[in-house]
Amino acid sequence: MSNIYFTVTGLHHYYGDSFLEKEMIVYLKKEKDNEYDKEAISVNLSGLGKIGYVANSPYTVLGESYSAGRLYDKISEEASGKVKFILDKGVICELIE
Repeated sequence: MSNIYFTVTGLHHYYGDSFLEKEMIVYLKKEKDNEYDKEAISVNLSGLGKIGYVANSPYTVLGESYSAGRLYDKISEEASGKVKFILDKGVICELIE
């Protein structure tokens, strides 16, 4: 399988992004009961809990990274990712097996 990247959004609603570092591991979890987005995938960090969501809007998905909608059926209930790029407009992670 080729590399799959996704954008993390909503960080400012939780802890911001100043603590994130390249290669840090994040944990993804489908939120089937999310009332706003039926394809919501939360992004979590050990010790902090939820830090944001996988972006699911053309306004928040950066570059050619996957939206939550494209990623949703490619993962089980939970998955992991690795922070690859910390940009001014968002954080891009790589899905890891």
